[in-house]
Amino acid sequence: MAPAPDPIAEAAAYQRLLLSLLGDDDPINVQDATPAKLHALLEEAGPDLRRRPAPKEWSVLELLGHMVDAEMVMSARYRWTISQDKPPLPGYDQDLWVNRLRHNEDEPDVLLGTFAALRGANLGLWQRSSAVHRERVAMHAERGPESYDLMFRMLAGHDRFHLNQMRETLQQLRAVS
Repeated sequence: MAPAPDPIAEAAAYQRLLLSLLGDDDPINVQDATPAKLHALLEEAGPDLRRRPAPKEWSVLELLGHMVDAEMVMSARYRWTISQDKPPLPGYDQDLWVNRLRHNEDEPDVLLGTFAALRGANLGLWQRSSAVHRERVAMHAERGPESYDLMFRMLAGHDRFHLNQMRETLQQLRAVS
């Protein structure tokens, strides 16, 4: 799998990549299916769960930790966008979060439970939101204006990107074993 464009330096390309991974699929269906897919990948990972394919690459567990971080950040971003007028959305350094929060030391069931709870709350918010809410815009620090609808669709593509990355990580680890 080719590396993703840098979310800061190549913000527009990153956005296009995530949207291309969603394609014409319904983002709510994609996001709703993700917790079960994560559970299956954690089971499949077995003893390779915490192994990194290369020193600067994330393990399957670190990828899950990143997805939890992203879901938490998006929870706040969605709510700011709906509730405030063009709020600023700060960026965050995903590598620092994964490293400093020490996700490779986390318990997989705890991370998965946190992800599922946040995802459930975010899907409920989406289902309760009106078309007007979904059109509301916030100002992302690195990518500029983004609507709630756009953020929600990008997160579905983000799911697919990292689920694919988890599968590829396991393939790489097992190819050298």
